[in-house]
Amino acid sequence: MDVKEYIVSGILELYVAGKLSELENQEVDAMITSHPEVKREVEEIEMAIVKLTAAVSTNSNSFNSIKDQLSVDNTPVKSIAPKSNNNWISYTGWAASILLASGLFYTYQNNQNLQDELKVVSQDNEFLNSEIENVQEDLASTENVLQQLRDKDIITIPLGGQGNFDSSYAKVYWNKKDNTIYLDAQGLPDAPAGKVWQVWSLTLNPLTPTSLGTIDDFNNDVDKVFAIANENESQAFGITLEPTGGSESPTMEQLHTLGIVAATP
Repeated sequence: MDVKEYIVSGILELYVAGKLSELENQEVDAMITSHPEVKREVEEIEMAIVKLTAAVSTNSNSFNSIKDQLSVDNTPVKSIAPKSNNNWISYTGWAASILLASGLFYTYQNNQNLQDELKVVSQDNEFLNSEIENVQEDLASTENVLQQLRDKDIITIPLGGQGNFDSSYAKVYWNKKDNTIYLDAQGLPDAPAGKVWQVWSLTLNPLTPTSLGTIDDFNNDVDKVFAIANENESQAFGITLEPTGGSESPTMEQLHTLGIVAATP
């Protein structure tokens, strides 16, 4: 085996780590003495280990105490000459201490990564709990609306499509006892940019429209059911498409739905 093959064989790393037998150590010592390039390679391996240990000390305060316990000092590593058995035992202990510190640093990093992952899981759980609370609130709101719609005194007014908008439809549930209507507007398309749906209460003779307000969050609402205050003696309800902010009077060309309140016996 030539010198280059000897260097890349991995035996020098095992030599520095103290993993060779005494006979193998003697062979490496002989190569170090005979070949300057082998000596340089061993020095570079040693310096790499020293830099790794310094990195460990920089990244965690706890490694200062570990280093003290391992008795790893900061003395620069000198060039290696052939060693006696006693020197070799001392050097082997030093290298083993370095490797142990490196292993502890690896374990520390893994623990840090695990803690980071646990934080992410905790944040995900908080988000999930928040979503559950939102769903529960939505369910409570839905149950409340259903109870209102099932009231025996509720008046149902279908709103049919008008003119060019015959595919549009809606339905009004009017509870006169609490002056509230519940508008089911599932049959209306999303309002285009710059437009809003506006709801009107109408009296027919004479024809008098009264605005019940605009539905500004229509496009983002999933259920398309809206509770709207109505203290009027309404005879009909209509829905028009108006500019953002609403209009003082309905734009009849944009009347999408209209429904008349049935006369009570």
